Amino acid sequence: MRDIDVRTALLRDLRAAHAGESDTLILDELGLEHGDVRVDVAVINGELHGYELKSERDTLERLPRQVTAYSAVLDKATLVVGRKHLEKALALIPEWWGVLAATTCEDGTVAVEVHRAPRLNPEQKPLSVARLLWRDEALRLLEDIGAAAGVRSKPRPVLYERLTASLPHDQLRDRVRLALKSRTRWRADERRT
Repeated sequence: MRDIDVRTALLRDLRAAHAGESDTLILDELGLEHGDVRVDVAVINGELHGYELKSERDTLERLPRQVTAYSAVLDKATLVVGRKHLEKALALIPEWWGVLAATTCEDGTVAVEVHRAPRLNPEQKPLSVARLLWRDEALRLLEDIGAAAGVRSKPRPVLYERLTASLPHDQLRDRVRLALKSRTRWRADERRT
């Protein structure tokens, strides 16, 4: 079982689950921490739900850092893991993370099944959510809410700080998700569904 097999199975299931939802974006490789960490698959609609894939050929070495990054930003997170890693992986992720177990079927395809449903993230950090925005998006949002005075020429960290000080957390999350779904200039290696 390889990463591409797990990804194919997950994307098939996500596309079926969200078929006909025009406000849902399914995205491969969403960058967090300005690209230092990438969510393998993200579903953006009324929530930002990230999926981390660990096939049986993968190791769990990077998972603790990924858990920290995902937990700062995502509304929900789900680990999609090969059965070989299931027990060890459960010890490395918070209780609110969902878990999908990936297994190889007799015909060689991979199926994923729910081991644990995800819950809302109690650890989300508004500043980390704001950092999903590109500089021009952050400035546009500040302009929209009338909070851009004095920061128009400032670097991104200042814009993010102003956003978190100017918007309640739930409104910030909503506006960031809207900006992500409206974005047309993704990296060349990101794929939209």
